[in-house]
Amino acid sequence: MRVAMWSGPRNLSTALMYAFGNRGDCAVVDEPFYAAYLAMTGLDHPMRAEILESQTQDPETVAQALLGPVPAAKPFYYQKHMTQHMIPGVPRDWMREVTNVFLIRHPARVIASYAAKRENPTLEDIGVRQQAELFELVCSWGPRPVVVDSHDIREDPAAQLEQLCERIGMPFSPKMLDWPKGGHKDDGVWASHWYGAVWNSSGFAGPEGELPEIPEELQPVLDAAMPFYEQMRDVKI
Repeated sequence: MRVAMWSGPRNLSTALMYAFGNRGDCAVVDEPFYAAYLAMTGLDHPMRAEILESQTQDPETVAQALLGPVPAAKPFYYQKHMTQHMIPGVPRDWMREVTNVFLIRHPARVIASYAAKRENPTLEDIGVRQQAELFELVCSWGPRPVVVDSHDIREDPAAQLEQLCERIGMPFSPKMLDWPKGGHKDDGVWASHWYGAVWNSSGFAGPEGELPEIPEELQPVLDAAMPFYEQMRDVKI
């Protein structure tokens, strides 16, 4: 089974990759389209040169690999994807061959977290518009895919992950509830910039507090993002 987990940045996505990676029966891949995205857009992200060097920049090659042999011949393959990487020119047909899941988070939390790492995020940066578009695409192919909210996972990791696994037809493993500190061997090269908090963790952080205050200059980003988030929030598990 191949699970494609679709989220924007700063969305519990790395912790969830660690959870699946700690099962023992599940290979993982970290943002395989990142280099292709940077090469195609010319965007100047932190560690751009290292990212471009670390992965193939051809999105077709990436897509073929995602459907190719699973690393270490494991029965499950967890693919962590960023929705903002799926720009025009990045193939989507391969998505028909995997189990697509959508990981959402309130845009105010995403914007506040992203802005702490990279200034002045735009709607395109946080991926929620692209996430809704990919969600609609998958819905057009067949049954509605599973949507899970990072807030709910942090409230009750065991219950949420057990329900997620049941929905996608994967046995739940209690090993998903913790992991060794220090990162994962399959982390992307960019991990040293973005993954500091999860590197220092050994499990999911506790429940989230009140929504953060968003600076006035970023309020238009939040306003534009909310309808896309609410569309998927209404059908979450």
